[in-house]
Amino acid sequence: MTQKVQSDFFTLIRERQSIRSYDPSVRIPAEELKEMLAEAALAPSSSNLQPWRFLVVDDPAVKEKLLPIANNQKQVVDSAATVILLGDTEAYKQADKIYDLAVEAGMPKEARDSYVPRMKEAYRSMPPEVARGVALVDGGLVAMQLMLVAKAHGYDTVPMGGFSAEKLIEEFKIPSNLVPVMLISIGKALNPGFPKARLPVEDVTYWNHL
Repeated sequence: MTQKVQSDFFTLIRERQSIRSYDPSVRIPAEELKEMLAEAALAPSSSNLQPWRFLVVDDPAVKEKLLPIANNQKQVVDSAATVILLGDTEAYKQADKIYDLAVEAGMPKEARDSYVPRMKEAYRSMPPEVARGVALVDGGLVAMQLMLVAKAHGYDTVPMGGFSAEKLIEEFKIPSNLVPVMLISIGKALNPGFPKARLPVEDVTYWNHL
């Protein structure tokens, strides 16, 4: 297992910043990227269908193709890798595989056999906009987990919503069931991010009614 930076959770969430200036000489081994993605994929998801799909861009030539799609944000080429995070609106098609693995892990087979057919039918009959919403929400969960995992490995990240989904789909031949969620660049900061402030929790929290 790759050596991680030792840091407690509360330090990680305070020190994580969105970094846009990366050291272009830094590379992340493919095995470590796979490890980080596996750790990120421990995130929760609707019915445990894990609709996230990761398209990792670390080849310099492919980075150059992604650059204009990402509005020429330089972190796309300077970071070690950019993860194109996609959400599968047909993730229910993996339900049998997922729940067979759950049975191997200790889930009662009777519970699996009772739940999976009903769940698959519910997702199969979802309106497209609802299925898309589920994929986006679950994508947000795994995205945040990936950024914290990367920080625990000693790397920096930045999430990006500023890109052309249409051009991304065209350039990378993304099938219609996969919804672009965001881009996440990962690498080592060349310069620190700007100091950021957060609203007091009292400004954003309500108790029992608005």
